[in-house]
Amino acid sequence: MAIKVLIVDDSATARAAIKDILEADKEIEVVGIAPDAFVARDKVVELKPDVICLDVEMPRMDGITFLKKLMQYMPTPVIMVSSLTQKGAQTTLDALEAGAIDFVGKPHSNIYDGKNEIKDELIAKVKMAARTRVGKVIAKTTPIGDRLSYRALSETTDKVIAIGASTGGTEAIKDVLTRLPSNTPGIIIVQHMPANFTKPFAERLNSLCAIEVKEAENGEYLGIGKALIAPGDFHMVLRRSGAKYFVEIGTGDKVSGHRPSVDVLFNSVAKTAGSNALGVILTGMGSDGARGLLAMKNVGAKTLGQDEKSCVVYGMPRAAYELGGVEKQVDLQMMPETILTSI
Repeated sequence: MAIKVLIVDDSATARAAIKDILEADKEIEVVGIAPDAFVARDKVVELKPDVICLDVEMPRMDGITFLKKLMQYMPTPVIMVSSLTQKGAQTTLDALEAGAIDFVGKPHSNIYDGKNEIKDELIAKVKMAARTRVGKVIAKTTPIGDRLSYRALSETTDKVIAIGASTGGTEAIKDVLTRLPSNTPGIIIVQHMPANFTKPFAERLNSLCAIEVKEAENGEYLGIGKALIAPGDFHMVLRRSGAKYFVEIGTGDKVSGHRPSVDVLFNSVAKTAGSNALGVILTGMGSDGARGLLAMKNVGAKTLGQDEKSCVVYGMPRAAYELGGVEKQVDLQMMPETILTSI
C-alpha cells in the first residue's frame, strides 16, 4: 500500500515541486495539497495521511502553531520542508521541539531550481517517517529531568565523550546534555545538520545546560564542562597536543553519506583517546557511526547505544549494535546517568 502524503505550503510552486518529487516514487501517493493550516486541518481529518510535508511560514496560522495543534489532537508524522537560512534554522529547531520528525532544507528561493538536490533526501525521509510511531516523537518533548552530579576522579582532560546522532537527535542530545553537570568530561558531537543550523542549535543548548555548548572552531581545545558540535557541512576530528585535546575542522568527501560524519569523528577518537573515551550513538536514520563505534570499542573505549524503544528512528543504533560496536543499549531517559557512570 502506498504511503499517503499531504503537502502543506503557501507557495503553489513549492507544492507542485514537492508533489513532482514524491509522485516519482511508486511507493508514495500525494493524496492532497493545502495552501494553509486551516485547509490542511480539514484535509488531515478527511484524508488521514500517513505523513505530512509542512512549511513553516504560512498565512493565517504559521507552521509551528499548526504542528503543535496537530500533535495534540491528531498526531501524524511530519517532515518540515524549510528554508536553509538562519531564520529557517531557528524555526526548524522549534518544529523539531514541537514534534516534527525531521526536516529537508529548501536549497533555493525557487524550489524548482533545487528539485534534484533534495529529491533523494525527501523521498527517504518521507518513507522513514511513515514507519515512525508518532508517540515516540511526542514523548521526546517531555520535561527535562533533574540535573545529575558527577564525581570526577581527577581534573584532567584524559576522558572524552563522543556522541553521534541524526533523525530525532536534536531533542535526544538536548535531553542528555541538559542533565549533565558542569564538571562533565569534554564532549564532542556530530549531529547531521546543514550549515546555518548547528550554530543556533548549539546556542539553544548552551542556554539550557550547565556545561558550555558551542559550535566547534578549528583548533579549539576541549576541556571539562565543554561540548563542541561539528559545524554543518564540515567534518570534525579529535586531536591531542600534550595533555590537551583539540578539534580539527575540515572539508573533504562525504563519509557514510554525510558531512559531518559520525564515523569520521569516532574513528579519530579511537586513534587519539583510545580507552579513555566513551562513544554514544543516538537515534538516527542510516548506519553512519557504526564502523567508527566498533573501532572505538576495539581499542578499549566504552560504547553505548540508544535502545529501540526510546529512539525516534532505530537506524544508526541498530546498525552499530548489529555490527558489534555497542556494549550496552540504554533507554534515553537513563543515558545521562549511564554516561556518567561509564566514563
